[in-house]
Amino acid sequence: MDGSSRASPDVDAGPPPYMRGNESSLVSALKTLLFFTILMVTLPIGLYFASKAYIFEGTMKMSSSDSYFYAAIVAVLAVHVVLALFVYVAWNEGVPKGKGKHD
Repeated sequence: MDGSSRASPDVDAGPPPYMRGNESSLVSALKTLLFFTILMVTLPIGLYFASKAYIFEGTMKMSSSDSYFYAAIVAVLAVHVVLALFVYVAWNEGVPKGKGKHD
């Protein structure tokens, strides 16, 4: 033994190089996914019942069977809006926000 104590490169080296710096982006992606999942469940259901009761039956005085139909259309449109917003946010999430001109 030469007296020098060398630490093994694997001891306390942290995560491998391909994983460093990805924790924050993973957490950000999971938060975005959780937000849009909650929005996907609550918004269409809430809009369905609210539009059926207050808009179509309350304000427009539609019959119950007609208000079911139109409230379902509102809920389907809400699903499409949430999906489009999710795609937009996911597409722009990895884009760097530089202030300069890029060539």
